[in-house]
Amino acid sequence: MSPRDLPEGDLAPSPQAAPPARPKPSIVLLVAMTGIGPFTMQILIPSLPVLAVALTVPYSTIQLTLTLYLVGVALAQLVYGPLSDRYGRKPLLLVGLGLYLAGSVAAALAPSAAWLIAARVAQAVGGCAGMVLGRAMIRDSYPRERAAAVLGYVSTAMAVAPMLSPIIGSLLHHHLGWRATMLACLAFGLPLLLAVRARLPETLANPVPLPGLGGMLGAYRQLLRIPAFRAYCLITACATSMFFAFAAGGPVVVVQGLGHPPTTYALAMMAISLGWSSGTFTAARMVARLGTGRMLRLGTALTTVGGLVALALPLLAPPTLLSFFLPMAVVALGNGMTQPSAIAAAISVRPQLAGTASGLIGALQMGLGALASVLAGMTEHGPGIATGAWMLAGALGGQLGMHMVRRAGG
Repeated sequence: MSPRDLPEGDLAPSPQAAPPARPKPSIVLLVAMTGIGPFTMQILIPSLPVLAVALTVPYSTIQLTLTLYLVGVALAQLVYGPLSDRYGRKPLLLVGLGLYLAGSVAAALAPSAAWLIAARVAQAVGGCAGMVLGRAMIRDSYPRERAAAVLGYVSTAMAVAPMLSPIIGSLLHHHLGWRATMLACLAFGLPLLLAVRARLPETLANPVPLPGLGGMLGAYRQLLRIPAFRAYCLITACATSMFFAFAAGGPVVVVQGLGHPPTTYALAMMAISLGWSSGTFTAARMVARLGTGRMLRLGTALTTVGGLVALALPLLAPPTLLSFFLPMAVVALGNGMTQPSAIAAAISVRPQLAGTASGLIGALQMGLGALASVLAGMTEHGPGIATGAWMLAGALGGQLGMHMVRRAGG
């Protein structure tokens, strides 16, 4: 069966649709392969203001190491998804990890900002394979509600990566220089590639013929015609945009606006990771009892509260470290509840195209995240108002997505 042969229609996700039983991938490997992308993205964020000075470029230029990283993740997922539906999850993951290692070496040796930006794009294109293929492997192995729970557990454990990577990055930068942060990526990626090659089973049950570019675009159009799929994509993309607006504006507010060192920013980011892991753990434990619909409503309500507070506090008083990070911690808690359910529901719309759906939803997440990082980076000058405004915009987009879910009967 090819994507062209699948029936079209405005179908809501079906909880009964489950793939045949397949070997279950190790949760430890799923966590590592999913976490390598966020780890690599955030390890350099505390160093951005200093990097701009070290490489004698404007901050807006060095911020491209984040923005174009996200663009690389977005575009690559569109390719990994359909190819993995044809050739399997494991071969594509091995190719991605190999590219990631090459990008890490190039980044560590970068003599200029342009070289570093290009190497970061290579890291992004390679590292994102674990994110998109990990989601697809979970959906290969579990029905929808159980997939949401497993995604929740994986996301809870995965929170360790973005919690530790800014701290590791700031410490390495302080003691050994920023190039050591890229060598840390190499030290993380090489053992992972060896473990994946030796221990990860293939989960794809029924490969579909590769339809070519036209067929791939047709499969994407087919998914986007389904109202429920569009709604779930909007929810998860807007939730993601809130984090990246904060990630882009945060170093400006904390390091330049408040005068704290990058290490302080990295330590404060632990509160965000704790909020996220609390939300994903709650989702994993409660989604079977409450269902994905109620979990999504609760999560989007929390992100909206966090977005409102993120804008209100800097409007009322000058920012402090607590007043800047507290609203984002609330947003992270809501995101942790929202993301596993929204992603599981989206990739369950057409289980035959789990890889394609995972790639598309991931691309939309990172694409909107990249846009939010650009907008926040361009407009944030230190007081935190612009960062809060873009976070609130993402929260309101998530509420629109929930309205679309209700209309679609999801």
